[in-house]
Amino acid sequence: SRRLPSRAQVFLFVFFTPAPGALPTMDKAVDQVVDAVVTPAQSFSKESLRLLKRCSKPDRNEFKKIAIATGVGFAVMGLIGYFVKLIHIPINQLIIGGN
Repeated sequence: SRRLPSRAQVFLFVFFTPAPGALPTMDKAVDQVVDAVVTPAQSFSKESLRLLKRCSKPDRNEFKKIAIATGVGFAVMGLIGYFVKLIHIPINQLIIGGN
């Protein structure tokens, strides 16, 4: 024989069951996940592969130019930092009043 639901079960069902259409269905939720996660990931991977296919290994002369430019950049930034520090030390001594 079949049992009837208790009053508490009926109350919970009536007051806590969302109306039809109030919650997204599983299909809508899956579509939202696909739109938010999968589609951008696919687009990013396709663009990355296209970029990698177009890239080529630099020849010796091109590599040498890039290495020299990078070294000059490091040296310039180091010198700028050195001179800023060189100027900062006496100014700091004047402000603080060193012994």
